[in-house]
Amino acid sequence: MAEVDLVIGGMTCASCATRIERKLNRIDGVSASVNYATEKARVRADGVDAATLIAAVEAAGYTATQPAAPIDDAAATPIDDETARLKHRLIVTTALAAPVVLMSMIPALQFMNWQWLALTLAAPVVVWGAWPFHRAAAVNLRHGATTMDTLISVGVLAAFGWSVYALFFGSAGMPGMHMEFSFFSTGISGASEIYFEVAAAVTVFILAGRYLEARAKKRSGAALLALLHLGAKDATLVRDGVETRVAVASLVVGDLLTVRPGEKIATDGLVIEGLSAVDLSMLTGESLPAQVGPGDRVVGATVNVGGRLIVEVSRVGADTELSRIARMVEDAQTGKAEVQRLADRVSAVFVPIVIALSIVAFVAWLAFGGTIEQAFTAAVATLIIACPCALGLATPTALLVGTGRGSQLGIIIRGPQVLEQTRAIDTIVLDKTGTITTGTMSVLSTTAVGDTDARLLLSMAAAVEHPSEHPVARAIVAQAGLTGAAIRGVESFVSHAGRGVQAILDGQLVLAGTANWLGGSWSIPLAEEVLSRIAAEEASGSTVVAVAWDGVFRGTIAVRDTVKPSSVLAITRLRALGLHPVLLTGDNHGAAQAAAGAVGIDDVHAAVTPQGKLDVIRALQARGHRVAMVGDGVNDSAALAAADLGIAMGTGTDAAIAASDITVVSGDLLGVADAVRLSRRTLAVIKGNLFWAFAYNVAAIPIAMLGLLNPMLAAAAMAFSSVFVVTNSLRLRRFVPAAAGGEQR
Repeated sequence: MAEVDLVIGGMTCASCATRIERKLNRIDGVSASVNYATEKARVRADGVDAATLIAAVEAAGYTATQPAAPIDDAAATPIDDETARLKHRLIVTTALAAPVVLMSMIPALQFMNWQWLALTLAAPVVVWGAWPFHRAAAVNLRHGATTMDTLISVGVLAAFGWSVYALFFGSAGMPGMHMEFSFFSTGISGASEIYFEVAAAVTVFILAGRYLEARAKKRSGAALLALLHLGAKDATLVRDGVETRVAVASLVVGDLLTVRPGEKIATDGLVIEGLSAVDLSMLTGESLPAQVGPGDRVVGATVNVGGRLIVEVSRVGADTELSRIARMVEDAQTGKAEVQRLADRVSAVFVPIVIALSIVAFVAWLAFGGTIEQAFTAAVATLIIACPCALGLATPTALLVGTGRGSQLGIIIRGPQVLEQTRAIDTIVLDKTGTITTGTMSVLSTTAVGDTDARLLLSMAAAVEHPSEHPVARAIVAQAGLTGAAIRGVESFVSHAGRGVQAILDGQLVLAGTANWLGGSWSIPLAEEVLSRIAAEEASGSTVVAVAWDGVFRGTIAVRDTVKPSSVLAITRLRALGLHPVLLTGDNHGAAQAAAGAVGIDDVHAAVTPQGKLDVIRALQARGHRVAMVGDGVNDSAALAAADLGIAMGTGTDAAIAASDITVVSGDLLGVADAVRLSRRTLAVIKGNLFWAFAYNVAAIPIAMLGLLNPMLAAAAMAFSSVFVVTNSLRLRRFVPAAAGGEQR
């Protein structure tokens, strides 16, 4: 199924988003999710083109376009026309409405025939100021639908219309008419009272709420915008020894770039020449620069703070790390949590129910002996206070801010459903290599047997390990390079996950792997003293590679990894979050126990194959545990996908990242604890927002129906509920990582 993104225009509330979503989902082969806060639709379409989808949105009364391609030289943020228009409309309507409200509330200001000035000032507010609400209500009405704008438009026009009637056909237009402001109904005949202040104030309050929402939504999406603008705009291309300055968009894979100290690295690549330190803080949140040299991978948008580098371009455009991270952040912000889907269902039926309740309130007041004024006050207040805008904003704004803050800290949350999963997990399973340890292994010893030369042993092992990306293989190849041992090309290379590798070198079958693999799968005998020595080295935390060729065991190479400095503190933080840590590794028991003992983990599963890792995850789940898995390698991919929550280290493989729910770009285990904290905090804000929105409507509607609330105050309260939800979500921008002094729970 093809994925299509659409930018939606004309939405004014959550019920608009629900209508568009339902319209799109009625098309065969289409599954759509529309987000009111981001004003985007994510559509999975099977055999349906974008033109058909756009036509469906337009048929519902809205606009839809496909997102424009990013413009490389658009460093400046575009002017937000919608926010500017709202601000202008708000200023003008406030200036006109303020005298109307003051005259209506303060009898001392009510001069002779003041009510006619109130009509003169209120008319442009109701007609021009509230025009966006009237227009949206009319468009939806033509399509047989009602939205929040319907409630506002009907409420404002009812208050204005009744006031005009009272002026021209009642006693309200008589010279010397005075009116007192009251929070409650007064019981006076409706034809002697005017509601211009209600019509004007409701318009101003709703416009103020919309303006603050628009500003807050822009601020909440600022992190993603900043992320997209991190990249360099141009680069220094080296071709035939000549350096030229070119646009980043013109680069292709294989180009050579010069990166001088203080410059941004233009795109992802491989260091060919030079030694330097690279500041990764813009992308990962890491404060300390990383040392790089020939053969090291560098990421676009990071800053070269040391020496001059020559970099070969390996990824461009949408394939770069920066683009991939931005895409994951946007995916998370576009999706919907299960709690939001419930809110959307409520919003879809809420408006018709409120209109019905408003009519019930009006009829009931008249039936039980109330005055027309009391009935009218109750009906209008019910219409205005019940707008479900806060429901629609509760989840998307928190997601925007939470995922945006995460991207600034190098924590990429894939989608809103991840938030639900982080709340439930009680067990965290950790891979060893590259997660708890640095993943940078080094050769401790090379032991040849018989008449085999140690240099030849290392050369043969390096040759067969050279095609492998495993850290042990890289350590052996690196050691061979340091000692000057030749690394020859091999044929028929095969990797056996968790066991070893094999290849043909000069017509000989060369094997490098575990002693058990050589003895069990290849029937190559190892002497008892060799097995005892291997066991002793493994017990001390080393990984021992047994090497054989021509069916004869030739010797061993011992390799050891080191624990990351932050891992001990990270395990403490994870325990403080109520998580039980489990170490799960394909390494031997000795290496696993040594690493586990260094960081304080008691539950250890060692010498586990990729299938074995999957089995351990499923066994924990079968015992009722909700499991998070942290890994960084291809061999962790299945376990990451099977876990209730998969967390990948950004320094790991693409397969691991693709299988995960959260990516910690820095590769630091402390970032995992921060990711869990941020996810839980975001979910808590969403639930707080939804509670406020639901509780507010449940409590406020009966009060309004009983005539205990002035419509003007109802409008202020409704606008405040939306502003409160957005402001509450913005608190997530202050989330502080534990390493920088943030709270641990």
